[in-house]
Amino acid sequence: MQGAAGRTFDVIVVGSGASGGWAAKRLAEAGVKVGLLDAGRALTDADYKEHQPAFELKYRNNAPEAIRRTRPVQKDCYACSEWNYDWFRNDLAEPYTTPAGKPFSWQGRMQVIGGRTNVWGRQSYRFSDQDFKGASYDGFGEDWPLGYDDVAPYYDLVEDYVGITGMAEGVYELPDGRFHPPMGLRCVERQFKTRVKQKLGWTMTLGRSANITKPLNGRAPCHYCGPCERGCMTHSYFNSAFTTVADALKTGSCTLVPNAMAYKVLMDPVKHRARGVLYVDRVTREPKEVYARAVVLCAQALESARILLNSGGEQDPNGLANSSGALGHYLMDHLWVAGGASGEFPDLASRDQKPTVDGPHRPDGIYVIRFRNTKDGPKDKRFLRGYGFQGGGSSSFNWNAPGFGAEFKKSLLDPVVSMGLAGFGECLPYYENYVEIDPNVVDAFGIPVLKIHMAFGENEKKIIPDMMESAAEMMSAAGAKNIRPWMVMDRIPGYGIHEMGVARMGKDPKTSVLNQFQQAHDVPNLFLMDAASFTSGACQNPTLTIMALAVRSTDYLLGEMKKGSL
Repeated sequence: MQGAAGRTFDVIVVGSGASGGWAAKRLAEAGVKVGLLDAGRALTDADYKEHQPAFELKYRNNAPEAIRRTRPVQKDCYACSEWNYDWFRNDLAEPYTTPAGKPFSWQGRMQVIGGRTNVWGRQSYRFSDQDFKGASYDGFGEDWPLGYDDVAPYYDLVEDYVGITGMAEGVYELPDGRFHPPMGLRCVERQFKTRVKQKLGWTMTLGRSANITKPLNGRAPCHYCGPCERGCMTHSYFNSAFTTVADALKTGSCTLVPNAMAYKVLMDPVKHRARGVLYVDRVTREPKEVYARAVVLCAQALESARILLNSGGEQDPNGLANSSGALGHYLMDHLWVAGGASGEFPDLASRDQKPTVDGPHRPDGIYVIRFRNTKDGPKDKRFLRGYGFQGGGSSSFNWNAPGFGAEFKKSLLDPVVSMGLAGFGECLPYYENYVEIDPNVVDAFGIPVLKIHMAFGENEKKIIPDMMESAAEMMSAAGAKNIRPWMVMDRIPGYGIHEMGVARMGKDPKTSVLNQFQQAHDVPNLFLMDAASFTSGACQNPTLTIMALAVRSTDYLLGEMKKGSL
C-alpha cells in the first residue's frame, strides 16, 4: 500500500513469513489495527510456476552461473532456480560479511510477501519437552523459560490451520500432532521402517509435511506435481502469503506495506518504549516512518537481530534490548546433511514396478526420529544431544546399465530401488557464535549490514561420524545392498537455512533478551517472534515451533493490550 508513511497503528509487525503472518492474523482478527511491513513484493497465482516445463525457460534451468551473477549465495539454496530466482534478494545489493576463515552461507533471503514460506521444505515437527529442557538433561546451556505443555495447545491450533500430513508413532522424542491423512510410504520405505524397528528399535516415519491431503479452508489437496519451491496455484502447501496474511487483510484491520526495508525501531527516549519503525522504501529509496503502540519483529532471526543492533542509541549503545549483552550471540543452525548412507534393494525391483519419466511426485520424504541421548536411553559418551535423518526411497531407471544398443535399452528399464538418508544434527548454543554490525559496509539502501561469526564446535564434529555409521547400520538392518556410507566433516554453517538464537528467551534478564512470551526484557512493547528467540535448537526443523510460539506470544500481547499494560 502506498501512503502508509506517517500513519499510526496499534501494532506494527515487521515480516510476513511464518511468524509475521500469524501475528498479523491473530491481531487483525481481534480488531487491532496492524501495519504489516515486508521487504518484498506481493506475488499472485500467476507467478507460481510449478507446472512450467524447463524447456519453456530461457536457459532451461541449465545456466546456474547466469543466476550467480547477482545471487552467488542464494543460488546455493536448493530452492533457488531459474523459475524463481527473482524472489530471492540480490546478494550484491544486500551483502553481509564474515571473518577470514569462517564462512557462513546466508541463504533463503527472500524479497516476496510470505518470505521463506514460499520456498520452504515444509517439514513440520514438534519439539519434545526434553528439547525445551536440554540443559536440565545434560548440563549444557540454558533451559527454555517454558515447556512442552505450554506450547502443546498452540501446536494443535497451528497444525489444524496449516494442514500437515503425517503418521502417529507414539515416540516421546517427536510428539505426535494433529495430522491430515498420510501421503503413504513406498514399498522400500515400509520395509526399511519395519526392519529397522524390529532389529534396532529406532523409528522411521513419514516426513511430517505442510502439504494438505484433504480440502481445507478453500485450499485443494496436494496433487503430487512435486516442485513446491516454485509456488502452488492450488494453495496445497502452507504459504503465509495465501493463508495467514490473506486472512489478516480480509479483516480490513491490517494494512500491508510492501517493499519496506526495516532499518531500526524508533524509540521514545523518555519512556524508553518503542514508538514505531524507520524503513527504507525499496522502490524509491526514501526513508519513511510508521508509528504504533507496540512493535513485533518477525523479519527472520538474523534480520531481526540486525534491526535491533542498528537501533542502538545513546541509551542503548550496544543495540536495543541488549542490557544482557546476549543480543546477537548464541547463533545456531542445524548440522545439515553432514553424514548418511544410501543403499539398493534389488529384492524389491521387478518388471511390474517400472519407473516412469514423469509420474506422481510425493512432495515429501521420510524422517528417522532421534535415537541418541533419549529421555529413557543411555547417555552417549561421545557427544551431547542428537540428530535425525531425512531422506526417502525411490524406484528409478538403471542409468548405469551395461552394454549398447538394444541390450542397453532393455537393461535401462530394469528398475533400481534405492534408499537414502541424510543427517540433521543439533548445534549447541555457543556465545562465540554471534553477529554484529559491520561498521564499514552498508547495503544498497544505506542500511549497515551484518558480520556473521559462526563455526560448528567439537560436539557437532563428533556427531558427524556417528551419522554415517548409524545410517549404514540401518541400511544393513533393512536388507540393503551396495551400501554407501558418507560424511562431510567441514560442513559450512548456514546451509541448514535454520538460523536460530540471536535474541534468546530466558528467565533471567541478565543472560537473555526476551521472556517466555518473546517480549523484550528491556522494552515491554517490543516483541521478537521469529527463531531469534530460540534458547536451543533441537535437531528438528524449527518452523512449526516458530508458528506455535508466535500464536502464544500474540495472544499474550492481546491480553496485555486489553489490560492497558501496553
